Amino acid sequence: MIRVACRQLAPRLGDLAANRELTASAIGAAAAGGADVVVLPELATSGYVFASPEEAAAVAVTPAHPLFGEWASAAGRAVVVGGFCERGDDGRLYNSAAVVDRGGVRAVYRKTHLWDREKLVFTPGDRPPPVVATAAGPVGVLICYDLEFPEMTRTLALAGARLVAAPVNWPLVDRPDGERPPEVVIAMAAARVNRMAIACCDRSGTERGQEWTAGTAIVGADGWVLAEGPDAAADIDPERAASKAVSPATTCSATAARPSTPCEGRAVPLPRRL
Repeated sequence: MIRVACRQLAPRLGDLAANRELTASAIGAAAAGGADVVVLPELATSGYVFASPEEAAAVAVTPAHPLFGEWASAAGRAVVVGGFCERGDDGRLYNSAAVVDRGGVRAVYRKTHLWDREKLVFTPGDRPPPVVATAAGPVGVLICYDLEFPEMTRTLALAGARLVAAPVNWPLVDRPDGERPPEVVIAMAAARVNRMAIACCDRSGTERGQEWTAGTAIVGADGWVLAEGPDAAADIDPERAASKAVSPATTCSATAARPSTPCEGRAVPLPRRL
């Protein structure tokens, strides 16, 4: 079993120093609580609602920035997945997520599907989302809107991910009383059909008039929400994601070595066409 913790924060727009302290403190608290994996929100180091690319550039950092060393120190033995505003070697800005452990930055993923006005600030990533071999098992990474594209979660499942860590910033939208946010429903469906856990870490507060959902949720490989709220934490069994069995008579597996192993079981006759 591994313990996954999401730390729902309210970053200060354009205040890198404050956000460095905020994120490192949150990571340290989660690690002290026994977390093996800590997930932070999207753009946790910078805030989100930028007025211009120039404003974003003022708080953009590279993966070599000292703040990631601070994350590694605060995490101890844990793995951290958190969003940041990245300045690429090409001078472009990216909405990115870093995977960090005691050895430093293990991987950086650049958001593929940019939402709404993000396109005015950021360049979309052009590489598939990574699956990183960590002390907590194979961890895949997506960012916010990426989750709404089934091929993204499927790609990670076929590459052997046991857990998907997703930093998100979900704008508040209307929903019927008693219903979960639609983004959580999507994560539940993706977790269930791919038989892997998904941890979505949202942000809180209001930024330049934009209210956030504060919908952080950790979803098990069976598609049910295990924990939700600002300090959501849950124990998950990575081995549940190793088997894609959907019933006692049907077994499937998906690994990096064998990305599409057929299901074995009793044949089910197809219905006749009318």
